[in-house]
Amino acid sequence: MRPVTTPDDLALALELADRSDEITLRHFRQPDLVVESKADQTPVTEADRATEELLRGILGKRRPADAIVGEEFGGDVGTGRRWIIDPIDGTKNYLRGVPVWATLIALADGDSIKVGVVSAPALGRRWWAARGDGSWTRGPEDAQPRRNTVSTVDRLVDASFSFSDGEDWPEGGLTRLMEATWRSRAYGDFWSHMMVAEGVVDVAAEPVLNIWDVAALVPVIEEAGGRITAMDGGDLMNGEGGLTTNGVLHEEVLRTILG
Repeated sequence: MRPVTTPDDLALALELADRSDEITLRHFRQPDLVVESKADQTPVTEADRATEELLRGILGKRRPADAIVGEEFGGDVGTGRRWIIDPIDGTKNYLRGVPVWATLIALADGDSIKVGVVSAPALGRRWWAARGDGSWTRGPEDAQPRRNTVSTVDRLVDASFSFSDGEDWPEGGLTRLMEATWRSRAYGDFWSHMMVAEGVVDVAAEPVLNIWDVAALVPVIEEAGGRITAMDGGDLMNGEGGLTTNGVLHEEVLRTILG
């Protein structure tokens, strides 16, 4: 039996991100990009499907005993070792040529996310973490990987808050949180949460997320000293949406959202 997680699991996840970047960047802003609508009327591009197919193929050879769950081709969430993939988080941005999108890759075992990689090649940025190894990022300005550490802001009135949009929030929740914080901006999707990990934003929230939208974020946030839960404060894996904070502000943010 394989150990729950090993250093080569993170190395593999980073390799998968390298391979996915090749596909996603090749299709990005190309006039012949093929876009379709899924059954739920959300868009999917040929790059989404090609990326997930590639990652599934690599994992099938390199980790044949592990399960795979992906946004485009499904899979059993289960409880054992499983890779959770979102080939392009931010597909609407991607198809419009907005550079805020990323491939999300996570390795879970039981109720714990062991490895997470968030790769945003159009921004030139990547974030990654493995349990016990810290949380890291690298961007165009970084000669070497830089360790992520959440902020020490301890008053909501001094906090910077980021979100995606105003849909599906508890009644009045978004307005209350915007009014309670120092600054609010809709950076959106994965980026809001990664900036919490870096300590440049203090609170990020989205009321509707799927498992592939959040799994990779968890170790990056928690290894940076932050906290991530469902929007009601419950288990992220079984709850609704996702709330990320520097930890210090979490309970106050929950009270503010829920009124």
